[in-house]
Amino acid sequence: MAKVTFFSGQQLPLEMHKVRIIQKLTLLPIEDRLRAISSAGYNTFLLQNADVFLDMLTDSGVNAMSDQQQAAMLIADDAYAGSATYTRLANKLVELFGMDYFLPAHQGRAAEHILAQSLVTPGSIVPMNYHFTTSKAHVTAMGGEVLELITEAGLEVTSDEQFKGNLDITALRGLIQDKGAEAIAYVRVEAGTNLIGGQPLSLANIREVSAVCREHGLLSVLDASLLADNLHFNKTREAECRDLSIPEITRAIADCFDIIYFSARKLGFGRGGGICIRDEAIYKQMRGLVPMYEGFLTYGGMSVREMEAITVGLDETMDEDMINQGPQFIEHMVSELVERGIPVITPAGGLGAHLDAKRFLDHVPQQEYPAGALAAALYLASGARGMERGTMSEQRDADGVEPLANMELVRLALPRRVFTLSQVNYAIDRIDWLYHNRELIGGLRFVEEPEILRFFYGRLEPITNWVDPLVDAFRRDLGESL
Repeated sequence: MAKVTFFSGQQLPLEMHKVRIIQKLTLLPIEDRLRAISSAGYNTFLLQNADVFLDMLTDSGVNAMSDQQQAAMLIADDAYAGSATYTRLANKLVELFGMDYFLPAHQGRAAEHILAQSLVTPGSIVPMNYHFTTSKAHVTAMGGEVLELITEAGLEVTSDEQFKGNLDITALRGLIQDKGAEAIAYVRVEAGTNLIGGQPLSLANIREVSAVCREHGLLSVLDASLLADNLHFNKTREAECRDLSIPEITRAIADCFDIIYFSARKLGFGRGGGICIRDEAIYKQMRGLVPMYEGFLTYGGMSVREMEAITVGLDETMDEDMINQGPQFIEHMVSELVERGIPVITPAGGLGAHLDAKRFLDHVPQQEYPAGALAAALYLASGARGMERGTMSEQRDADGVEPLANMELVRLALPRRVFTLSQVNYAIDRIDWLYHNRELIGGLRFVEEPEILRFFYGRLEPITNWVDPLVDAFRRDLGESL
């Protein structure tokens, strides 16, 4: 993907691919969108995809495959054991990451489950630059504790800091001194950090983390699910990386870790995942859990057709013209929102644009889930489905106390090679309208609250009747039906 300057002087991202297979979309009238979000309990996860116009919920498993990936699926070897497909995928990962051992798993959270089962013991600590919902859930389910060691800049909503995902090295050293290295199960870093806006880590910070871990004999673990976006930012924002190729940056990062796991629903543009391991003893420690929970060692719960597509997708991840579309579309969206005065995470990160619901709905208390309310309101105004990334995504402690999230975000994911620029501009326009009518939006409360991962399938309702006035304003200003 390139960014070009037009005769008008405007700079816009330019897709370096053409569309050859399409999927029809439907934009429902607002009356139907109201019925849909009400039936979904005001939780965008529970919307039916047939009722969604632009699905910006996630980039997981919804990225567009290339013609080369589709072609590769035809040569899949579906042998239960000894599959040539597995060998091709494993060899590709060895080539990219330089680790000799690979365990397949059906997706990233399955890899997290195996890691936690193998390495976490009751009372042990897993320091992270920032948690992801499932990574934290697996650690705590094993009796471990997650400690977030993000730098102060990582929690600043508006910032010029280019690597807000960096782990605080001083805090890591302090933790080791205070608790002892033996209390730490492993150190996990996520490139980039999903829940604070897809913000990247620098190669320099990764090397510092690695040095501390090696000094104290600690296992270092990389969640590489969002590595493609992070590689783009390393290449474009970090002086050391500007003259390196994407494969060279990838290897420089990988050389810093003992274990790399990933969701291929993101990295590799397929549906699967796995764990790459440097040490044979750790590989053997984890190996038995794969056939127990996932599948045999040469497919791990994945379709062999998807494995062939992932192998090609990993190659495509080494192409800067391919991996830069997501970040450049996101940068365009963020820039347009900032120009309109709409509160959004800056600088633009990976994965998607992230609306700051705390400022967008500064009249809605955090206990009333402003990010969840904003996501529901945006669906009403646009048919676009975003994801709440705030207090709803937390879970109550053993005493029923609800922690308030550091940030209240609505993530508008931009799956790779999926949307057109006109669709992105449509979403920007509807967000703009919603911001001008933000005082109409109120809070939500749970009517059905699961104990674990409640944001996936909990149901809510408006605390006051703010939905009808919002719909009336939309009809007045935008002349429904569309």
